[in-house]
Amino acid sequence: MPALVLRVFLAFFAARLAVEGALLLLNLRHSSRMGASVPAALRERISVETAERSRVYALAKGRFALATLAWDAAVTLALLLSGLLPWLDGALAAAGLRDATRFVAFLLSLSALSGLATVPFSLYGTFALEARFGFNRTTLRTWLLDEAKSLALGLAIGTPLLFAVWFFMSATGSRWWLWLWVFLAAVQVLLLWVYPSLIAPLFNRFVPLGEGELRSRLEALCRATGFRARGLFVMDASRRSAHSNAYFSGFVRPRIVLFDTLVSSMSADEATAVLAHEIGHFRLHHVLKRLASGLGGTLLGLWLLSRLVEWPPFFTAFGFPAASWQAAVAILALAGGSFTFFLTPLSAWISRRHEYAADRYSLEHTALPGALASALVKLNRENLANLHPHPWYSRWHYSHPTLPDRLRAIEVRPEGR
Repeated sequence: MPALVLRVFLAFFAARLAVEGALLLLNLRHSSRMGASVPAALRERISVETAERSRVYALAKGRFALATLAWDAAVTLALLLSGLLPWLDGALAAAGLRDATRFVAFLLSLSALSGLATVPFSLYGTFALEARFGFNRTTLRTWLLDEAKSLALGLAIGTPLLFAVWFFMSATGSRWWLWLWVFLAAVQVLLLWVYPSLIAPLFNRFVPLGEGELRSRLEALCRATGFRARGLFVMDASRRSAHSNAYFSGFVRPRIVLFDTLVSSMSADEATAVLAHEIGHFRLHHVLKRLASGLGGTLLGLWLLSRLVEWPPFFTAFGFPAASWQAAVAILALAGGSFTFFLTPLSAWISRRHEYAADRYSLEHTALPGALASALVKLNRENLANLHPHPWYSRWHYSHPTLPDRLRAIEVRPEGR
């Protein structure tokens, strides 16, 4: 039976690798063949020079994604099949660690190993790839500080959280997975609530949006849509990157956050249309739906874990001599993605529907289709988004519709609707 478990895992793992790799290659080939051509819907809005830079950027990112995919696959197989994890668990036991302490130490060690494996790619992506196209503004000192802060924050939150997980698993009976899910759901909601005021400021500086036309327009929009925010803030995104964006963070009364790069590049009409789109996500309950979907996935995963932890072949297939909570969590974390990757296009499709709905909300509450369209073109141009993704790749991965698709959906609506 352990051999069958291993063969099933390897079959799903190979399928995921083949599908993801094939889609990346298709996308690279398609982008390369299209050259510097501009889609018909964008010919008056994007220059051939920008199209060429977008193509080169898409090709560079695609090749980097292929290398990352191969490396991640190699690391996952090494962790699962080399015997390293059973050895680590045995070494912790030999050192005298038991029960909760061993559980926490094992999973923190696994997290550290996985994190270290990504460091070379993070460095290359930031200081080579993004810098090559003029996006990176992060210094090595800032990058190191960010990594140190992330590590400290992860330990400060993750360590007591893992001890709590152990408690629920070992002390709440056969329904531990349900009690643990309730606890984790409460923690997630709490983190969503405290993130804007306690966590985000550790990495960026947030200042209130200054008085003027833009602030007046955005405050009027919030009143008109009944959106109760905890303030309008500008984030110093330009300290790390030239990319532009806007978002809100929080749960009940979110903060509205505008990248300083967006504030400096967009007109008041464009920024208003973009913010109305973001408010649309909130007012149409997209945030709650995504949260509910994520929590549903967590509940299913915990229930599955409760079944697998009682099945010895699940452990022996990956070299563990006996069942343990830490081994079960580690195996499911590393191997689980191979059994759920086929849900990726469904998630992307739902996300694209939400984007279309938020665009419609923006138009209904601002009557600025031209401003929304020009804002999207600017974001696409400034971020060098791929103008020619392969249709299969975009349907599988894209959380946002392609720019031509969004413009068609926007501009078929009469002005003022």
